[in-house]
Amino acid sequence: MHGDKMTELNLRQKIMNDLKLSMKEGNKEEVARLRSITAKFKDLDIESRVTGKEVDEEQLQKALRSMVKSRLDSIAMYEKGNRPELVEKEVAEIETIKRYLPAEIDENILKAEIEKIVSALPEVSMKEMGKVMGELKEKFGAALDAGKAGKIVRALLMGNE
Repeated sequence: MHGDKMTELNLRQKIMNDLKLSMKEGNKEEVARLRSITAKFKDLDIESRVTGKEVDEEQLQKALRSMVKSRLDSIAMYEKGNRPELVEKEVAEIETIKRYLPAEIDENILKAEIEKIVSALPEVSMKEMGKVMGELKEKFGAALDAGKAGKIVRALLMGNE
């Protein structure tokens, strides 16, 4: 995982540069959205002091994914509560966050890869879930949405029991 150190800016640098730019442009909404991301990263840094391990890019991306997920949950609630202005705010936050995540893997490519891994298994059962997920993480790295992949893997493994 650490072999793909980017020569380009890392996640934190990109966000800080975008934050500075948004402040210069006077884009208050974007500044607030970017600050929510940097606040989340600071929380991770504080938590990591306890373990003594440095927060890596993968953990930052995982945090961003969880931020997207919580906003999707909020959108569902706001839609039920008929609050379109709040839905709009959450959608904008998701768009900002997704700019810092690797492009998601096409679902058809993901399914094909999962099917390939499952078909190569000596035994198809839920006991193999960890092995399949491990291979997917190895192949796709940070671009893998483990939640989405897990559902597909579970469905395939359970369908064969």
